[in-house]
Amino acid sequence: MTERATFTLDGEAFDFLRASAGNNRSAYISRLLREEKKRSLEKKLLQANREEAEDADYRKELAAWDATLLDGLE
Repeated sequence: MTERATFTLDGEAFDFLRASAGNNRSAYISRLLREEKKRSLEKKLLQANREEAEDADYRKELAAWDATLLDGLE
């Protein structure tokens, strides 16, 4: 599904867009936004992992579950 958007750019940004995007500015902007969305998600995941690593109670619980990984397996 595609949506339309209208926005205003300053001259420098528009010149860069025109020089970088070729004939399909919409595809170029869509790609940039998808890349930024991916970077944002990666940043949030990294922060969540840091918070988990700093949480002593979480690490203790995780260690208890790790001990059960091989229960009943040879």
